[in-house]
Amino acid sequence: MKPTPSQRRRGPRVALLALVLCSLLVPLAFIFDRAPSGYVTTDERRRQEVFVPPFVHVEPSKGGGGAVDPVPVHGVIQEKKISNGSTGVLQRHEQTGRNSSGVSVKPKVLPLPRTEPPKAVNESTQRTSEVSNARKRRGAKADEVENSKACQLEFGSYCIWSTEHKVIMKDSVVKRLKDQLFVARSYYPSIAKLQGQELLTQEMKQNIQDHERVLSASAVDADLPSFINKKIEQMEHTIARAKSCTVECHNVVRKLWQILDMTDDEAHFHMKQSAFLYNLGAQTLPKTHHCFSMRLTLEYFKSPSLDSDVSLARKFKTPNHRHYVIISKNVLAASVVINSTVISSKEPGNNVFHILTDVQNFYGMKYWFARNSYKKAAIHVVNYEEMILEKLPKFNPRELYLSEEFRVLIRSTERPTEQTRMEYLSLFSHSHFFIPEIFKDLKKVVILDDDVVIQRDLSFLWNLDMGDKVNGAVEFCGVRLGQVRNLLGKTKYDPKSCAWMSGVNVINLDKWRKHKVTENYLMLLKQVKNNDEVSLREAAFSLSLLSFQHLIYPLDKKLTLSGLGYDYGIDPEVARSSALLHYNGNMKPWLELGIPDYKKYWRRFLTREDRFMDECNVNP
Repeated sequence: MKPTPSQRRRGPRVALLALVLCSLLVPLAFIFDRAPSGYVTTDERRRQEVFVPPFVHVEPSKGGGGAVDPVPVHGVIQEKKISNGSTGVLQRHEQTGRNSSGVSVKPKVLPLPRTEPPKAVNESTQRTSEVSNARKRRGAKADEVENSKACQLEFGSYCIWSTEHKVIMKDSVVKRLKDQLFVARSYYPSIAKLQGQELLTQEMKQNIQDHERVLSASAVDADLPSFINKKIEQMEHTIARAKSCTVECHNVVRKLWQILDMTDDEAHFHMKQSAFLYNLGAQTLPKTHHCFSMRLTLEYFKSPSLDSDVSLARKFKTPNHRHYVIISKNVLAASVVINSTVISSKEPGNNVFHILTDVQNFYGMKYWFARNSYKKAAIHVVNYEEMILEKLPKFNPRELYLSEEFRVLIRSTERPTEQTRMEYLSLFSHSHFFIPEIFKDLKKVVILDDDVVIQRDLSFLWNLDMGDKVNGAVEFCGVRLGQVRNLLGKTKYDPKSCAWMSGVNVINLDKWRKHKVTENYLMLLKQVKNNDEVSLREAAFSLSLLSFQHLIYPLDKKLTLSGLGYDYGIDPEVARSSALLHYNGNMKPWLELGIPDYKKYWRRFLTREDRFMDECNVNP
């Protein structure tokens, strides 16, 4: 039996309808962030706000040096929402004089005696009131902690930044307009259904439109038109008339709930939008810095040869000097690290700095450090990508990676009402593991991140006897390997071993080569399923911790003060007295997002009065 013409046309119609629906859903998916988002940045440090999904958040116990014993891990611990509990409201017992006989008798009024409740009743009432207030405070604190946890899980350090920059609305007239608009919108559907209220319905609709028009053009009181008081009075009169009408209360309440839900959704949407812009600002190089780097590169090719003299070149390979290695793509950041180190050093002429950078910033850095002197310290700018291609042609990828930063949320499972603590854990990237191959003539180096500031002489680091250890680092025992075992795969490890941080690391290159750290890293790297940039950077967490297992020499925790890139609560006196400041986190000191109170420690060592900085308006 042949299909009828209408049946033959049904298939193409269904296909066309499906295509139309897909074309509508795809943009919506991007709008509501259901599709993977990405953007190209000229980032010098594309930090990962990584709260590794299967991470176990634990609070360091007070005993055992702030460490915790490993616990079985099966995934993220679900947080229990804490109820407010009983309100503890006191009931007042009123004494009423009632005549049971039912005969009306005129009472004789006597003066009321002045009586005081017994002392025991007062104490009991006071205790009950205190308990009630305490429960209310605990309930409010629990709600605040839950909101903070949810915000930090979704948006990371943006929550801290937005809290510090929160602006209280002082525009009372605008606020009043919005309140009137919400009330009018809640009554309008019910009034429109009433018979004989056509004029009131039209008047309310007109006032709503007028308020919307004014608010769309005015965000503060200063922008409001001169006739706004008249509009407020008209709306107030209209709302009063609407309230006098007989309407079903549940319809008004339902409409208010709808408006509240829409407002919450809109607020969450704007928060997501603001968090995206915050992360974009934190992950991209400011255009003034990009201009500065390009101007230096241009001047390098316009200038005569800038090759260093033979005496400096000899220093680069002499193991007797104090060699520092800095991996950076930011000229000013590397300059501040070097300047702060030599100014704080007792023997600046004995310092040698090796800057590993990429091909894009190589010539600009070379020109900058050739025209600026740092107290006779030798500075060696290395094109990392060219060096890997020359010395290690078999290794891939050859791109330069800065220290990786991972956002870790730490909470107490025993005391869930306590505030969740957020830390940024910085670790070695893929590029760090090839330093021994690049500097084969050296025996010992100190690796510095480009977001640190040195305030004390570091010569004592060269006198450390690390025994058979490879990496001298500050340990972070808030996270132990046993607590993140689902990230470490099937590799054997010590569950009680602490995590550690980059920033300042004393590296014994001879021991590194003896223990074949690079070879072990490459062997672990083969277990990564997708060896692309994203998977490589995410794997830095487990690969760094496993590669240096039992090879960490713990440095004094007082050596480094970290958190200046996200923690607003650091004591200024502690910051001034610390030997090394680490701006780990999103709010780097060279960004506009940087924490103002901490920028001054970084600016002290910034080179000033440079014509290229003036031309590009570089003023971090």
